[in-house]
Amino acid sequence: MDFNDTAEEAKFRKEAYEWLKANADLKEGPKDGWRASSEEEGLEQVKVWQNKLYESGWACMHWPKEFSGRESTPIERVIWGQEISKFKVPGGYLEIGQGMAGPVMMMYATEEQKARHLPPMAKGEEIWCQLFSEPGAGSDLAGLKTKSVLEGDTWTINGQKIWTSGAHFSDWGILVTRSDPTAPKHKGLTYFFLDMKSPGVEVRPIKQISGGANFNEVYFTDVKIPDSQRLGAVGDGWKVSLTTLMNERLAVGDASGPDFQEAFTLARGQDLNGSLAIENGAVREKLADWYCQQSGLKFAKYRNISALSRGETTGPQSSITKIVSGNKLQEIANFGMDLMDSAGIVRSDEPDADQSMYQYGFYGAAGIRIAGGTDEILKNIISEQVLGMPQDMRADKGIPFNEIPSSNK
Repeated sequence: MDFNDTAEEAKFRKEAYEWLKANADLKEGPKDGWRASSEEEGLEQVKVWQNKLYESGWACMHWPKEFSGRESTPIERVIWGQEISKFKVPGGYLEIGQGMAGPVMMMYATEEQKARHLPPMAKGEEIWCQLFSEPGAGSDLAGLKTKSVLEGDTWTINGQKIWTSGAHFSDWGILVTRSDPTAPKHKGLTYFFLDMKSPGVEVRPIKQISGGANFNEVYFTDVKIPDSQRLGAVGDGWKVSLTTLMNERLAVGDASGPDFQEAFTLARGQDLNGSLAIENGAVREKLADWYCQQSGLKFAKYRNISALSRGETTGPQSSITKIVSGNKLQEIANFGMDLMDSAGIVRSDEPDADQSMYQYGFYGAAGIRIAGGTDEILKNIISEQVLGMPQDMRADKGIPFNEIPSSNK
């Protein structure tokens, strides 16, 4: 593997860095970064920054130029991510639209719909959310029960979605429903996009242990959607959903938070049973494990980057990164809070405080291990598509959805 930039890649890296340096502030340390005092302020700053990217030709690196993107190669997108991570720039809010809804619209929407929705999405003027998971359909998405019934040229939607990030501030949403309960569960789904201000749409924020409310329950009561807002054919919702899900798993990617170096620094300065924690054999063993995992992840990423540089795709091996990084974050966050004893559970108003870093890692790690595919789902992908093992037995395969035994039809 050659980890050095080619001449073209080095030129692109320099161009990206120089533009960022002229338009944003460099981070002063590992804990430095962009923060907003409120969700409203954050959303406004993200929109301003995204418009600047758009006007300068740096928005939506992966989008084709005809849809207001830069049409960068996969390795250029990696380089851009590496360079922008060095700067304090607003982030969040736009990933679902630009990373998931946008590619689906490009593939399935009409030309008029693309012209209407893609430019505002690229500029950051309109926010999108993803309406997929339900109380009884998360990892097994095809088990969803939200109903869609066609009457003339209009669909009527009834049902519930849950864990919908950003629904409370989103303008539009992408939605998958069950249009034919007599078909096998993967065959009877239909996919739409809808205005989140439509009559009958009710958004209820879910209060999180961190104090935030980024996730929502969304209820649909006789919501009307014109058939023109259907993406893909009737009954092809699963096929369209796969486009979204593949982009979601790429978007989830790494788990950000305290890593080996932060845990190592904490252990060197924290007392444990009358001596420094770093002198304890059990602590040193944990640190060694995390160092090995960190190194393994780093070189796995290098392998993926090398593949992208050669024009290849990374494939299902990318699932390994999410499994390892999510579990490692959860273990390190638990370790840090335990090691700080009572101080580890005292909430600090300072986001740079050690306990804050470990607390947010603790709050977020479980969600990272679920979002974009649970550990169990990703392990199945690795076993079947990487190791070539046989698929799990599926008792519901080929059975009409309304005949599958369920406690809640």
